[in-house]
Amino acid sequence: MFWNDFLRLLARDAPAVEFEAPLLAARARDEDPAVIEELEQGKRLALQVRETLAARLRREGQLTALFETAGDLARLSDLDSVLEAIVRRARQLLGADLAYLTMNDPDRGDTYMRVTNGSTSAQFQLVRLGMGEGLGGLVAQTGRPYATSSYHQDSRFNHTTGIDSAVEDEGLVAILGVPLQIGARVIGVLYAANRSERPFAREEVALLGSLAAHAAVAIDTTRLLDETRKAMAELNAANVLLQANTSAIERAAAAHDRMAQLVLHGGGVEEVAASLAEVIGGTLLVLDEQHNVLARVGEAAQVGDVPGVDPEILERAVAASRTSGRAVRRTGRWVAAVAAGSQHLGALVLDGRADLDDADQRILERAAVVTSLLLLARRSGIEAESRVRGQLLDDLLRNSSTDPQMLAERARRVGADLNRSFSVYVADIGTADRQRAFLAANHLARTRDGLAGTFDGHVVLLLPGDKPGVGAREIAQDLGGTLGVPVTVGGAGPASGAEQVAATYHEAMRCGEALKTLGREGRGADAEELGFVGLVLSGQPDVPGFVAATLGPVLEYDARRTTDLVGTLEAYFSAGSNLARTHEALHVHVNTVAQRLERVASLLGDDWQDPDRVLELRLALRLHRLSAQ
Repeated sequence: MFWNDFLRLLARDAPAVEFEAPLLAARARDEDPAVIEELEQGKRLALQVRETLAARLRREGQLTALFETAGDLARLSDLDSVLEAIVRRARQLLGADLAYLTMNDPDRGDTYMRVTNGSTSAQFQLVRLGMGEGLGGLVAQTGRPYATSSYHQDSRFNHTTGIDSAVEDEGLVAILGVPLQIGARVIGVLYAANRSERPFAREEVALLGSLAAHAAVAIDTTRLLDETRKAMAELNAANVLLQANTSAIERAAAAHDRMAQLVLHGGGVEEVAASLAEVIGGTLLVLDEQHNVLARVGEAAQVGDVPGVDPEILERAVAASRTSGRAVRRTGRWVAAVAAGSQHLGALVLDGRADLDDADQRILERAAVVTSLLLLARRSGIEAESRVRGQLLDDLLRNSSTDPQMLAERARRVGADLNRSFSVYVADIGTADRQRAFLAANHLARTRDGLAGTFDGHVVLLLPGDKPGVGAREIAQDLGGTLGVPVTVGGAGPASGAEQVAATYHEAMRCGEALKTLGREGRGADAEELGFVGLVLSGQPDVPGFVAATLGPVLEYDARRTTDLVGTLEAYFSAGSNLARTHEALHVHVNTVAQRLERVASLLGDDWQDPDRVLELRLALRLHRLSAQ
């Protein structure tokens, strides 16, 4: 009779705990011990049958899952999708908290995390394991599966700080790893893991190993497909390239003929640039050796205004192009040096064509050669004009007996008007190349309707304008940047008329020498800006102007208020800047002296007692007193 009870329990797949009920009922009825023993045996047999049925059901489910996995993998075509499907199915089949897959890196000799499912730790997702390190490194090295119910307590593995920290950050405790193998070669490791202790049964190890075998085949197949696709793509690209090269050769020949015709018919740099931009597209700048813009085609801006391109990068790009003889790409732009032998003439800068192919690159390089021929011819003309300007400036500086009107007419013919206000500048270029300095100065003179040349070993410029101090600083900066050395510039003026050029030059010369004496190499200034030093050096000292510039606010205050702040200043300086001695000399209270000096500070500025200011103030006071006598 009791067998029926166990059969009914098996039929409805009752929980294991319910199989105790017939035994408990028999004991409650105080059945014979033989009956109790028979019931015990019946319970054990029934539970064995139940476990056998459950195992078969699990196996059936696992086999079904493996078949489904094989089907899923067969339908996938890219490696990332294959790996994600493998890891996801591994987690589902084993009921694990986390599944992940690492791939071996033959170049670095380690294995790295490729795909995870269920992971929450960024550190864990980026971990790399050396061969033999940790559980995964041991699986990757030996090609054998390993499992642990408590990783941190398991001494079989080579624990490292980095791996243990990543495992702890993810919260993993139990880990099972099986190798991904193609033949005898291990390509990676497939894992299932739990965040609590869990012994992995032999059947689970076998199941994950079966899935890993499917995965390895799928990975290898996917790689073969990728290689086949790449090979096909390369064949197609080669065919396209062959066709493109044929077209490019024809286009390059046409472009070369076109530029040659432009030169033969008297075209200039601008026409060549326009032709080049029309053939290969983009926007183009043609620069001279100092990076000044000679021609601009399209929307290109000045080099210094182009984002990402600064003079240093441009210099390096031009140097690289000259060395290689090819156009080079820098910060998204193509640069081709314009040169004749060892002589640097400029550069072509092409923007808007990041995908410049080899044929178009050759066209750009041919355009650079044509441009160099045009610039050589242009330079010859400029040098001839510069010699004319230099000879004129030489005559003006030597104060020759030539009629001033004739000199003024010669200046007018080269675009310089000596009847307008002008300033003269003398530049000390130190050890810089004099030919290069001469060319740079002539460029400034041509662009500003002035004259430039060399005289007594110095570079001299005559430029229109009535602010020689500002002009001197600008020239020092421009020439210094071009030559790469400190350039000291003395300025003088304003002046007008050919007969004043020589005197203004000598004043500018003295100003430049004063700058060097004061240790201000690489600067620019005029005599007025040098204060009393400029007064001493000036060929025509402006004493009233110096006194007004230094003491003007105090003099005006005394004149309006009928005070004697000037006398107080003289007494204060004579007393060695001592308040007590000053009030004794003036016969006024010491507080009165202090109040007067506070008024002086408000008029002259808080720095009026700085040593340099004191020196100028004392000189101005002395000159004011002498001129009033």
